[in-house]
Amino acid sequence: MAGWLSGLDEVPDPVFAQRMLGDGVAIDPTGDCLHAPCGGEVTVLQPSGHAVTIRTAQGAEILMHIGLDTVALKGEGFSPCVAVGDHVAAGAPLIRFDLDAIACAAPSTITPVLLLETPGFALVRSRADGPVQVGDAIFALEPQAGTAAETIKASGETVERTIIVPLAHGIHARPAARIRDLLGEHAADVTITKQQRSANARSPVGLLTLAIGYGDEIQILATGPDAAATAAALAALIESGMGEKGHGPAPVAAPAAPVVQAPATLPADGILTGVTAAPGLAVGQARRFRLPEIQVDTTSKGAAEEQARLDAACASLTARLDAEIGHAAGPQRAIIEAHRAMLGDADLRAGAAKAIQDGASASIAWRAAIAPQVEALAASGDARLAERADDLRDLERRVLLALSGAEEAPLTFPPNTILIADDLLPSQVTAIDPRQVIGLCVERGGPTSHAAILAANIGLPMLVSLGPVLRQIAENTPLILDAGLARLQVAPAEAALEEARREVAERAARRAVALAAAARPCHMADGTRIEVFANLGSQADARIAIANGAEGSGLLRTEFLFLDRETAPSVDEQAADYQAIADTLAGCPLIVRLLDVGGDKPAPYLPIPAEENPALGLRGIRVGFAHPQLLEDQIRAILRVQPIGQCRIMIPMIAGVDELRRVREILDRVRAELGITEKVELGVMVETPAAAVTADLLAAEADFLSIGTNDLTQYALAMDRGNASVASAIDGLHPAVLRLIADTCKGAASRGRWTGVCGGLASDPLAVPILIGLGVTELSATAAIVPEIKALVSELKLDAVRAHAQAALACATAADVRALAREFTA
Repeated sequence: MAGWLSGLDEVPDPVFAQRMLGDGVAIDPTGDCLHAPCGGEVTVLQPSGHAVTIRTAQGAEILMHIGLDTVALKGEGFSPCVAVGDHVAAGAPLIRFDLDAIACAAPSTITPVLLLETPGFALVRSRADGPVQVGDAIFALEPQAGTAAETIKASGETVERTIIVPLAHGIHARPAARIRDLLGEHAADVTITKQQRSANARSPVGLLTLAIGYGDEIQILATGPDAAATAAALAALIESGMGEKGHGPAPVAAPAAPVVQAPATLPADGILTGVTAAPGLAVGQARRFRLPEIQVDTTSKGAAEEQARLDAACASLTARLDAEIGHAAGPQRAIIEAHRAMLGDADLRAGAAKAIQDGASASIAWRAAIAPQVEALAASGDARLAERADDLRDLERRVLLALSGAEEAPLTFPPNTILIADDLLPSQVTAIDPRQVIGLCVERGGPTSHAAILAANIGLPMLVSLGPVLRQIAENTPLILDAGLARLQVAPAEAALEEARREVAERAARRAVALAAAARPCHMADGTRIEVFANLGSQADARIAIANGAEGSGLLRTEFLFLDRETAPSVDEQAADYQAIADTLAGCPLIVRLLDVGGDKPAPYLPIPAEENPALGLRGIRVGFAHPQLLEDQIRAILRVQPIGQCRIMIPMIAGVDELRRVREILDRVRAELGITEKVELGVMVETPAAAVTADLLAAEADFLSIGTNDLTQYALAMDRGNASVASAIDGLHPAVLRLIADTCKGAASRGRWTGVCGGLASDPLAVPILIGLGVTELSATAAIVPEIKALVSELKLDAVRAHAQAALACATAADVRALAREFTA
């Protein structure tokens, strides 16, 4: 194909860059057709049309793989010109492809051309990197004597396993390479059979010829001294999904002639919809951010020297992270501390050291150590865990920079920049100057990623999951970014721009007035008392909350103490941190949520097996019951905070009264042991529909109820809030969610208990009047928005919001509720 020729080291995929399938070259294409590089027989044509293998008359196998991760395109953009069994001449068209469509939908168009591991041949480069045209020679094959493939002398038992393949795209090049690597650690002959055809499992070529797809039944046959362990290990690897696990019924086979779709284009009205990661409104110009490539050494200068280079780079970065921690606060500090902990991970360092001993350079070894960790996060099946892979990629990049001796160039942009990017790493968000960049829009990413958290922390509106259509936006195009409405308006009319600019100015003015009045207790216009608290994750957050007029904390996320560390914090350590936060709040109420891990928030010292659906598995208080000492230690630490009673305890993920009673028993026992006679309030988080509809039963024994609207929404609507494909449809103002909130408030009031909201709706100005109208008397919002929430509440009257709430309950859709809310006046 026409394009730019390079070595495999330039391919951003370890399967190819580390030559797991074989040696070769890569071409970044500029044309639209792949031609046969030599004469031979077409032995493999992937059903999705993205890859083809030719066997020469001498037996060499040549694989051509158009783009990276293009198997996921399911044939869109590819039109094969040949079929398996065809004999072709050099230069014959093999696959025609839509380069623009692939560039928009795949991570990369770079195309590896490989000599698959074939006994008796070696590859010799015949030209340097640079531009190539169809027909140019790119490498030569040399016969090699004495290179017959080694075989294992089969003796011992024979073990057979039958499994269903769960990989969404079947066993293609990358899974085949991983299978071969796994079998390198075992002494057994292994064949894989699909229907009546079999292949040596150590041969990626052979596995590709089987065309194993999602949902196919295959047989694993292992013979040899290690047969049982080999069959079990291989079955476990395949059944894990290798980061590509599919769900639902097996897909229908792609049509013989795939439909080529045009690349994504901007809609006629210029309005793009994404997922809100950080709310806000901005008016500016588009500027694209492209991550500069890092030049890395690929040749080892000896294991001792490469190890010394890696150690020095890690030490340098550790010192830099320590300095950054010293100047950071709140979420930014927690994220930097997490990166520092990752950098010191013993397994990560050991993996890099092994690769160095095996002959890799320090840079290649570090990449090799990071890659499986990233893949493991992706393989978790949880979108929020997959977002943590960005932290590892960030760490990889910063170590590679240190190894190269380069400094990350400062991020400078003209004023009023709305940054457009494929994705953003946490360190890049922290490097942004908010005086220059006023908003962020990314193709991929997730609403709970660390980049999103950092954007919200510095007040930058951010939309994620906008898709490849962003690439169609030209530099300096005027934009209106309304992250609160999850939309980006491209090239709007001048009248729309002026209206948006006026709104930005009015919001700033309202913010200044609200901040000036924020220190006063919050009352409605008719005198009704509504408490406005703040959600916290650290002492730094508490300082920000008090500065913004928060009257206490309705939610202290204690996970900040438990995550990104190898062992659980001690009672003394917990008590000291809780006390510091309580002191910062200066006697104001502090509602401490018991540890809420599991699902999207794993802790390395809490063994939680892989779950098909983590959101419905071992998480919240269920983890506490599974680890009773951990639960008791946390309660003991909370009870040591002075003065007694400032801290209230809240139980996460309650589904029934029996769980409340179990925690109450522990609380009462520990209080007695510590000689505490004062009352310590124990409340529950209403995050499940079960808790909402039995609120009256819970309120009979709980001291208060607080609604976590984020989880309540995802469980009520059966939509994972971490899944970008459905996240845009998740709205806490859905009538079903509002009715559950109404049931909760009614049930609590029947027992004389108050109801608060500590989820995202408490920070949504459109939702606040409805929540109060339904019976909510305490709102715990993000610290930065507390002044606006208090100002809003001060304008409301109870009769008006009650009528407004009843009208909202009668709406048919979330969109109807939001339309009603926008028209409401106090």
